[in-house]
Amino acid sequence: MDVEARQHFADLAVAVARNRDKAAFAELFDFFAPRLKSFLMRQNASVTEAEELVQEVMVVLWQKADLYDPEKSSLSTWLFRIARNRRIDASRRRRSDELDANEPLLLPSAPPAPDDVLENQDREQIVRAALATLPAEQVTLIRMAFFFGQSHSEISAATGLPLGTVKSRIRLAFAKLRTLLEQNGVESAG
Repeated sequence: MDVEARQHFADLAVAVARNRDKAAFAELFDFFAPRLKSFLMRQNASVTEAEELVQEVMVVLWQKADLYDPEKSSLSTWLFRIARNRRIDASRRRRSDELDANEPLLLPSAPPAPDDVLENQDREQIVRAALATLPAEQVTLIRMAFFFGQSHSEISAATGLPLGTVKSRIRLAFAKLRTLLEQNGVESAG
């Protein structure tokens, strides 16, 4: 690109930056869009991806033409650098969207050992039996809090009980459960 053409494009970019000159932008778009698309396709972008990236680059030109400094580089250098960076970003996004088959969180967990299964079943029976000894109102509150995940405030609103009453009943229920579970050799969590 000769010096005259380089200056012409720089002037057009300044017109876009200062005046939002649509005619200047259209001329820049018509000249650079096909060249950017070819460049991106040579960088292994598909036709669709190249067209999308060109649109992004041209939007940057329209919105941020004031960031272009003709003293530092030609407009073509600035635009092609933006296109290259957008291509790299798109490639990284695509790679980060792919799942790693060896990701530990995606692998099935090992089945529990038979003795663990039996121990859990025994513990569950002991807890159910201990819950059965509590007053129905305390069991209801414990279910709401721990099986349904409701906060004390939500339980208070749902039952119409004062918040302090909800907290007291849950605390009393836990104290009874802890005693019963310790008597049956089950370690308590709290």
